[in-house]
Amino acid sequence: MEEENKNFEEDNPKETPTENNSPAINNPPAVPEVKMDFLKKIPKHNWAISSYVLGLLSIVLIIMLVRGGDIGLTGKTINENQINKFINTQLLRDGDATIENIKQESGIYIATVNLDGEMLPLYFTKDGNFITQGRELMPISGDGETPTPTTPEPQDVPKSDKPEVEVFIMSHCPFGTQIEKGIIPVVKTLGDKIDFKLKFVYFVMHGEVEAMEQLNQYCIQEEQNDKLIPYLECFLKEGDGEACLTEVGIDRAKLSACTARTDSEFEITQNLENKAAWLSGRFPLFNIHKTENDLYEVGGSPTLVINGVKASSARDPASLLSTICNAFNEAPEECEIELSSEVPSSGFGYEAGSGSSSGSCG
Repeated sequence: MEEENKNFEEDNPKETPTENNSPAINNPPAVPEVKMDFLKKIPKHNWAISSYVLGLLSIVLIIMLVRGGDIGLTGKTINENQINKFINTQLLRDGDATIENIKQESGIYIATVNLDGEMLPLYFTKDGNFITQGRELMPISGDGETPTPTTPEPQDVPKSDKPEVEVFIMSHCPFGTQIEKGIIPVVKTLGDKIDFKLKFVYFVMHGEVEAMEQLNQYCIQEEQNDKLIPYLECFLKEGDGEACLTEVGIDRAKLSACTARTDSEFEITQNLENKAAWLSGRFPLFNIHKTENDLYEVGGSPTLVINGVKASSARDPASLLSTICNAFNEAPEECEIELSSEVPSSGFGYEAGSGSSSGSCG
């Protein structure tokens, strides 16, 4: 990619050469069509990225239809350096993503980013907003510099003698598995000093395999709780739940009875089949912990709740231990144990992570 800043502004409906010899791109039609060819490049097993992209496409289409096909309204345009700096300073902490190419299509900029070998398309409006699923448009700095971040109000997590720790995830969300890998050493360290519960977001984004896996994990926690952590440690290696049931020694008859009962009570299979009831028409409902989802306003995976209040923490074991220990009336001696400060990798596997704790599904 050229080192100079390249503006991707369309000033002329005709295709004419620009100063850097790149062709200008025609104005988009009033009702644009977003091509999906790039979806074929995503590995079929990568449910998280596929769902993320599909969700973004829906948002892009809605925005463009409402705004008449052009979502750059201010007359300003962004350039390659600004996009690169935004990705590597605001979206990622360590700045290890590489932009492979940037193209304009149907009135938006699509930046293809290489993140740990995965090619991920990111979307930007012409006038400098990042389009992200389930949130407001996120402005990027106009000059390529990192804008001053908005500091959220500190959350007042109440203290207790035995903190209640709830982690809401989707079993196949790469950022849900990331926090699980970070919090398991904490759960093992604190043991019965805390009341730990693994819970699930009220919808699934990764298909039937996710819903069935979450049924299993719920029942293991409810009826074979001493095997939950060993099972999760196994499952987080490769996502092979069937093999892990055998490896950990799960009582399959007991598990089968529980999952059948739970499926009937919360209509898991019925919700998978009832597409008319899917969230946004795309995501089946998973209502086992719907009451808690509503209570805490859970919007995605992962969500950390401590003593009934949503809490923020980096996803490395040391940070999670510190965050949870701050919720004790009197912290136990286990809180002095030094755990790893390395942020786990997202997705399955225990390879070194990227250092980012910002991703979510939902």
